[in-house]
Amino acid sequence: MEKIVQTAGRNALGEFAPAFAHYNDDVLFGENWNDDGIDVKTRSIITVVALMASGVTDSSLKFHLQNAKAHGVTQKEIAAIITHVAFYAGWPKGWAVFNMAKEIWAVEPEDESARAKHQASMVFPIGEPNVAYAKYFIGQSYLAPISTSQVGVHNVTFEPGCRNNWHIHHAKTGGGQILICVAGRGYYQEEGKEPVEMLPGDCINIPAEVKHWHGAAPDSWFSHLAVEVPGTECSNEWCEPVTDEEYSKLK
Repeated sequence: MEKIVQTAGRNALGEFAPAFAHYNDDVLFGENWNDDGIDVKTRSIITVVALMASGVTDSSLKFHLQNAKAHGVTQKEIAAIITHVAFYAGWPKGWAVFNMAKEIWAVEPEDESARAKHQASMVFPIGEPNVAYAKYFIGQSYLAPISTSQVGVHNVTFEPGCRNNWHIHHAKTGGGQILICVAGRGYYQEEGKEPVEMLPGDCINIPAEVKHWHGAAPDSWFSHLAVEVPGTECSNEWCEPVTDEEYSKLK
């Protein structure tokens, strides 16, 4: 089982309440959630039940519903869990939790198994559909911000067959990007060179001014961390799509 790491306490309260942040990140999640006496899926279900029974229906419940889904709780299972608990904790609480759960388990049923399996294989969230950059992608991608201060870090997830267009990271000095594969199988290619297969743990350093693309293998979900290398006068230039003919040469 991959170690669960939590930083929400320090991100939100690190300066204001460092002791609380420590207990939240290092004890509650760092020790309790990593204890192997209960598997993570069961622990996720228990947490959802406890919060529902207590009448907690704020962002903390949403987080734990997402966490339950990420660790393999299916739409059918969460519906049965909420219904069962509603008999004991109260019918209005059941309605409140269902309103959240419907949004979180909104993925089409045929996609649920593959998506859940991919999510369970990594510690970072898949995130939300990458709507802002959809026009630069072929297929469906997702984006989850991991760090938005000091150095930008995002987890980018590609469904099978999804890839971004050829593009260039421009910079007067420094700049570029680093890709770290965290789950699945994908590819990276620089213009004029052969594609490079990426597997979990693989790292690609992309200097500024290098034309390239990256994306999933045809038969696999793929996630990588995209690390923005600091520089001056940085910008992205999006170019032509990776053609089906180019992509079909991948295995």
